[in-house]
Amino acid sequence: MGRVVLVTGISRDVGRRFARAAASHPSIDRVIGVDVVPPRGDIGDVSFVRADIRSPVIAKVLAKEDVDTVVHMSVIATPGSAGGRNTMKELNVMGTMQLLAACQKSPIVKHLVVKSTTTMYGASSRDPAMFTEEMGPKRLPSSGYAKDVYEVEGYVRGFARRRPDVTVTTIRAANVIGPDVVSPLTSYFRLPVLPRVIGFDPRLQFLHEDDLLDVLKHAVVSGVPGTFNVAGDGILMLSQAIRRLGKPSVSMPAFAVGRLGSVLRQARVADFSPEQIGFLTFGRGVDTTRMREVLGFEPRFTTASAFADFGVSLGVPVRGAVLGPAEGGVAHV
Repeated sequence: MGRVVLVTGISRDVGRRFARAAASHPSIDRVIGVDVVPPRGDIGDVSFVRADIRSPVIAKVLAKEDVDTVVHMSVIATPGSAGGRNTMKELNVMGTMQLLAACQKSPIVKHLVVKSTTTMYGASSRDPAMFTEEMGPKRLPSSGYAKDVYEVEGYVRGFARRRPDVTVTTIRAANVIGPDVVSPLTSYFRLPVLPRVIGFDPRLQFLHEDDLLDVLKHAVVSGVPGTFNVAGDGILMLSQAIRRLGKPSVSMPAFAVGRLGSVLRQARVADFSPEQIGFLTFGRGVDTTRMREVLGFEPRFTTASAFADFGVSLGVPVRGAVLGPAEGGVAHV
């Protein structure tokens, strides 16, 4: 008997694509996708169940479908897609709490994989050169997506202590990028003119959307417990990324970028939250040694080649990087 995998957040593209990829793996017998609305694309052999993870009904789904593996992908980065900040926090934090409560009660669940993000480290002038998994943010997040993720990971650690028989794998993904990704950062790079905080040139790390799907599938199949930073090899400075897109930029004080961001956010052009402005000021670097040596995963795309693939989707042959996966053609920067 293969395993039975439940995937949350299947109405979003990355959740739908992961569920389809998981359903094709020979060690997985069935995949059940859960969300409050149906997915908009083809889900192949995945079974869809309309359910709200904020409701106790999720426990009934786990029991009815004999789920032994849960992949939690329902943590949302943008309040606009969730219907506002309050709804976003409910889905992210309350939804996670209810899902973990259901997993705790289930005698069948043996593996939990959580899609998290390196955003939980924050971005400040006090940051180390590279964050390792044992480190936390230098300044605790006070609002927004970063606070949600920080709280979610805290609840996941609590669950792991209460259910030591369950293998818990947390994937802290760097900023995901690719042709099909819609996020605050990709919306920023799609602007015709890119605002920058004067006097700062932040370091950027990217994870290609295909590598995100691969690492989640690897986590499910390998069953390696722990928390892992996952990012493509290398870094790009913001100035390099802008030059490679061939776009103009304008440098301005942080408060002016914030005001511009408010206008763009109200116009639903781009999401300039305080955490996004902090990231575009200070950047972030994470150490991926554990990803390779413990999890046993190697992304196919480097940071540079992942950004190049994104640039191609904008009709831009990105300068200074050889497009292609790291295997068989490393992007030389």
